[in-house]
Amino acid sequence: GKPRQKTERQSKTAKAGLTFPVARVLRKLKESKAARRVSAASGVYLACVLEYLAAEVLELAGNCARDMGKRRIVPRHIMFALKTDEEFDSFMTKAKVTIPDGGVVPNIQAALLKGKAKQDALASSSSPSLSAQSHAKKPKPTPTNNNNNN
Repeated sequence: GKPRQKTERQSKTAKAGLTFPVARVLRKLKESKAARRVSAASGVYLACVLEYLAAEVLELAGNCARDMGKRRIVPRHIMFALKTDEEFDSFMTKAKVTIPDGGVVPNIQAALLKGKAKQDALASSSSPSLSAQSHAKKPKPTPTNNNNNN
């Protein structure tokens, strides 16, 4: 017969057109004992889903970093991005995920505010924390003692 021509080897990741390593994901899936039998396509599918989720989180966190005037994404930006997105927030809450060094979302309840800030917070219930910060009352100057020591 004819001598066979050598073809260029191509990884599963390259065949699938992904960035996430399909072979590693498949190996970890098999090692996890999630099921007795695991098909090769499941590794491609899971790698694709993981890549999509990572891209989505990075896009939201990058937008958050840009909005805050930063060029580098830090855990705080990731936390803000996930908390502001409705679907990610519900997913992260149900999974009880904590992001290290993420901090907390600033929020002041309307009942704790005084005066005009409280009315503004109740009027615009969409973002009470931002309303409270921008309309907070300045502290009143303390009355001075006019040497009335009797």
